[in-house]
Amino acid sequence: MTEYHPKYTNTVTKYVFVESPEMTPGDLAIRTYEISQGVMIKETCFGLQITGNEDDVNAIIDHLRKFDPAHIFVKDRGFPPGDSRRCRANLGGARPGYFGHEFEISISRFISKGLEELPKRPIGSVPKPPVPAGSDKLDAKKIQKIIESVET
Repeated sequence: MTEYHPKYTNTVTKYVFVESPEMTPGDLAIRTYEISQGVMIKETCFGLQITGNEDDVNAIIDHLRKFDPAHIFVKDRGFPPGDSRRCRANLGGARPGYFGHEFEISISRFISKGLEELPKRPIGSVPKPPVPAGSDKLDAKKIQKIIESVET
């Protein structure tokens, strides 16, 4: 087995996803390049991949999130770029985990909606979950009868 010698020792890699009506991944990249001294930035279809010293990466992300806090999401990357344990360079196709990103970005708009609504709620209030129209609650006796009818 080949021993792995990390190329990016003492660095972190984070994905920055953007799903915003106000900002595109390209807009996010331009703002990142303006302040990105010493970090590696890769533009993606969903946003950015930023690799560098942890403090530098976190400072950039803090700066970026101010532009559209309800629509910019951050996720740690488990392996550094080019890591032979996960690299798809010789395999072709989508990188392992890409389809997970695709799913996550598809549901991020629902999270964004919640983040936008949160400040409108009174502090300490907990909303009741919506009850779908036409759904009546089953009482325990009905459930028991259903179970007994299936068992016999």
